[in-house]
Amino acid sequence: MKTRPSIRTLGQARAFVLRVGQCGIFSDDGGRMPSLWNVVDLPERQPGERGWGQKVMAIWNWKNELPARWPEQVFYGKIPGGLAVLMSLEYLRATHYPNQHRPIQECTPLAQKIYAHVALEPLTTAALRRELEILKGPQQTQFEKALLELQVTLNVVRRNSLTDSRDTWVRFAEQYQL
Repeated sequence: MKTRPSIRTLGQARAFVLRVGQCGIFSDDGGRMPSLWNVVDLPERQPGERGWGQKVMAIWNWKNELPARWPEQVFYGKIPGGLAVLMSLEYLRATHYPNQHRPIQECTPLAQKIYAHVALEPLTTAALRRELEILKGPQQTQFEKALLELQVTLNVVRRNSLTDSRDTWVRFAEQYQL
């Protein structure tokens, strides 16, 4: 019987991502890929405990910390369907990028508009909404879909930074030279 890895540290999580190539953060995409959630061996929230618990907090922090500490080895992004994933740069270069990248000209008009703002300077999600005057309701839903489209098509990515407290978006080509 195959034993399940027992990941408890950031370094072990990094080794796992590099070994499997691509993994979900909290989901395994219906069993189609490995998931960090399924291999992390930290306590979940205990009855009466406030907050998320050690396991959720570790995974939530690692999804940002891994690519920020090892940008030449680990990528964080979204795949079709919107699933958040970590992947090795080797997998990104050889498999994911060739299959998923689409030129910005093939994206929806709103995605192109968002991209044009991000191309000028790194912006948080809230700053992008303000710049584009996105209000609540249908506009916000359209904005979220367009931002996801940009991530899935590898036109924008979350900036690899240990100091950003909020998602800050940059052009994919600014951060990764494939």
